[in-house]
Amino acid sequence: MKNTKQLIAEFDRQEYDSLLLDIYTDPKVLSYQRERYIDAIKEYEILYGEADVEIYSAPGRSEVGGNHTDHQHGEVLAAAVNLDVIAIAGINQKGTIKIASGKYDIPVITVGDYIKREEEANTSITLVRGVLDYLAKKEFIIDGFNAYLKSDVLGGSGLSSSASFEVVLGTMISGLFNHMQISPVLIAKAGQYAENNYFDKLSGLMDQMASSVGSLVHINFKDNENPEINKVEVDFEQFNHSLCIVDTKGSHADLSGEYSAIPIEMKEVANYFGKNYLIEIDEQEFYREIPRIRKIADDRGVLRAIHFFNDNRRVQQEVDALYNNQFSRFKELVKESGNSSYKYLQNVYSNADYHNQDIPIAISISERELGNDGVCRIHGGGFAGTIQAFVQNDAVDNYKKTMDYYFGIGSCQVLKVRKYGGIRVIGS
Repeated sequence: MKNTKQLIAEFDRQEYDSLLLDIYTDPKVLSYQRERYIDAIKEYEILYGEADVEIYSAPGRSEVGGNHTDHQHGEVLAAAVNLDVIAIAGINQKGTIKIASGKYDIPVITVGDYIKREEEANTSITLVRGVLDYLAKKEFIIDGFNAYLKSDVLGGSGLSSSASFEVVLGTMISGLFNHMQISPVLIAKAGQYAENNYFDKLSGLMDQMASSVGSLVHINFKDNENPEINKVEVDFEQFNHSLCIVDTKGSHADLSGEYSAIPIEMKEVANYFGKNYLIEIDEQEFYREIPRIRKIADDRGVLRAIHFFNDNRRVQQEVDALYNNQFSRFKELVKESGNSSYKYLQNVYSNADYHNQDIPIAISISERELGNDGVCRIHGGGFAGTIQAFVQNDAVDNYKKTMDYYFGIGSCQVLKVRKYGGIRVIGS
């Protein structure tokens, strides 16, 4: 561990610039990241006083292929991006866990008290209890610590701020008390456990896995306990395109019911065949049985199952296209996936709030602006938040100006793929 005062001085002298560049990959953000770390350490000192600390980081993620396929034990292609949550953390010897996150002050948790509380529903503290409960049940050491978290993964942005929050928490437990011996996969499962059992959101494992593992990853969840994870060693820069994420300013708040309805309705279709997940069903048999499935399941569930079969197959096709340097084919597949999410998965806006359709408007404007210079699609869980676009580099500036005009300055972010998942940045 290092003293907070010492760390501030070392960051100020730019001693960690090479480390920051290795993590965030983009020289343009180096000054911003340096000041961000200094500010976070100073905030820690204001809250807890000068102390010996370690620093942790967990990235946001961008879903590239496979929209809502993970919870059906399907395949996904996802990328860790160079936006993250950083945590300044120190052991407190008090038997309590105190976390502050930005402007939010999470109530103190007593070590060992991880019982779910109804009055904490839909809050950060219930996610903390869920992650800690999972890791405690796996018999990892957990003791008292203080932490200050600073995130530039915007909530509701579709970059999965909740997953990066859960992953940085699990990574802190791994580093502070367990010699960094908790695997990225187990940390991801702890986050999913917290989402499913404490936050009551029936999410799959993709968000947490992409954040925890890092890089561009192709994940097959057929064996959910032991997912097959393969890093895709492709540099997007060679294709002369940039990954753009457009925040339409639509909030993901109060959409847990919309998210949960997707796996519930897909499960109803699977249950018709006596199975739990769509991955267990023969696609041709599914199509033969649609007339009978419709008698016991909603039509939307049938359409969502159609999306699953098609989008799950597209993931491997996208990976193959990238490896074969067929970026035009990759873009075609991205567009197909987006159209499928729009028509069949139906997650581009909330039926309960149909007056607000930020995502369809953003897609329409993007298609008009980009023409043949890129493709766009819904990003992440959907219903609100962000769209994703792959844009030719020479068209990025105009695209960014256009999207910032419609959705506000800073709405369009040009991101880099980050090679690291949850990591200890500075520590013992």
